[in-house]
Amino acid sequence: MQGKCSTQCSSDPRNSLPQDTVKALEHVKPTDDCRTGKAPENQDKNRYQDILPYDKTRVPLGEKNGYINASYIRMKVGGEEHFYIITQGPLPSTMADFWQMVWESESDVIAMVTKEVELGQVKCHRYWPEAPHDSIDLANFHLRLDNYEILEYFIIRTIEIINKQTEEKRIISHLQFTTWPDHNTPKLAEQLVKFICYMRKAHNTGPIVAHCSTGIGRSGILLCVEVLLSYIEEDLCFNIKQIVRDLRDQRFGMIQTKDDYLFCYEVALEVLQNLQAMDSY
Repeated sequence: MQGKCSTQCSSDPRNSLPQDTVKALEHVKPTDDCRTGKAPENQDKNRYQDILPYDKTRVPLGEKNGYINASYIRMKVGGEEHFYIITQGPLPSTMADFWQMVWESESDVIAMVTKEVELGQVKCHRYWPEAPHDSIDLANFHLRLDNYEILEYFIIRTIEIINKQTEEKRIISHLQFTTWPDHNTPKLAEQLVKFICYMRKAHNTGPIVAHCSTGIGRSGILLCVEVLLSYIEEDLCFNIKQIVRDLRDQRFGMIQTKDDYLFCYEVALEVLQNLQAMDSY
């Protein structure tokens, strides 16, 4: 990490974490009715019927503004805007919609922070080609695995997506974080920080597409930590509570549990302590 954090922000961020802050976030009300996600024709497209995108931030598909359980997220850091799409883990029936969304948004990075199956429960349908040079044929797109690399705690896949109508080809970096236990947080904040750093290096165009199973828990942490790192790099003071509020204003339930929320503080503390240690040399 580059840059120094001002002394105003370098104290333990957990010191500003009263219990009423957690309770206040728990009782944040939805900001709209999610009517499109609740429509009868769209209910089968939701992995969880109680986790739906707001109408005002949902990602529309195609000329007819079709439905997918995904939300646009925009976060300001200083003079810059970070742009993401957060979505649920694709279902077998929504895999084609997922790739249509990736194509239409011109995204070149997918960050996946779940395994396909955890504790015997399916968390996400495998929507990518797996074996070397394997491929998947969809109605509008052809997917081909160009390369993959298995690292200690995440997998890097390079996927070629071909638009069948135009024959245009694009390369997508698919990054899967594999050491995040369900209903818990990573053992080492350092792993997530390194994953985010690689995600940034791979990203060039469009919003980063990120998903877990629900599209609110681990995905929320990923975005919160990415934004926090940017604040620290820019030597700007930050308010984690406000960051979470801004995330929740755009997709209900982002940062799903108290432990998720506390972990964001732990990551900030660890990064700041590492910077402080570097400055002492």
